[in-house]
Amino acid sequence: MKKRNGLLALLGLGALAWWKYKNSTPEEQQVVKDKINTAKDNLNKFGSDLKSKASDVASQVQNKASEYTNKGEKLAEDVKTDAQQNFN
Repeated sequence: MKKRNGLLALLGLGALAWWKYKNSTPEEQQVVKDKINTAKDNLNKFGSDLKSKASDVASQVQNKASEYTNKGEKLAEDVKTDAQQNFN
């Protein structure tokens, strides 16, 4: 019931906004278009920044994983060498 009322209210607000937009002057319509375009550009910029940061973090994690893998392999090789020397 609450969801339906919320959707109906949102639909009503959308219809009111559309009616107001259609009955406004061309200058007022242009102001609305400019605000929408600015918001869209800001959202795209935010998405690009977020994607870039996620790529940077993923790269850092991958580098750390490679670093620990190399350390683990070196440690295993050292243990193997020590074991061979102790048995000989």
